[in-house]
Amino acid sequence: MTLADALGYIAAFLVFLTFSMKTMIPLRIVGICSNVFFIAYGYLGPAYPLLVLHTALLPLNIFRLQQMLALVRQVGEATKGDLNMDWLKPFTTKRTVKVGEILFSKADKADSMYFVMTGEFQIPELGLSIGHGQVIGELGLLEPDQIRTQTVQCVKDADVLHIT
Repeated sequence: MTLADALGYIAAFLVFLTFSMKTMIPLRIVGICSNVFFIAYGYLGPAYPLLVLHTALLPLNIFRLQQMLALVRQVGEATKGDLNMDWLKPFTTKRTVKVGEILFSKADKADSMYFVMTGEFQIPELGLSIGHGQVIGELGLLEPDQIRTQTVQCVKDADVLHIT
């Protein structure tokens, strides 16, 4: 076996390995390694179509890896940042909700969401409590039929910002 053959087999193995990857960053790293081995194989082989293909794919894989790393950094910064919702207030209507009042029911049409300023709500089907600073009702807006997926009931007098 020649050096070129060994490089070709390693490159082929790395391509096979990329198909088992579940996350994008390791996939790009292994893809870049396979590009490098295929470039070496294409040069020593000589196998010019592979050389040209992987010479073109290498910068693309590097570019996409940089994009993914930047996205991971941005998400990390966003989760550490101030999640203050004050910027949303000009687009909302304040609403007071009393204990026992149903904010919305499962299967209702989802046409708005709510930001809890004070008070407490509960999702009876899940036994979850929702309090100050949380958003309610956004998932129904994302549903294909825009139907509420749960019921939300007030368990402590509340003020919410209503966003249509």
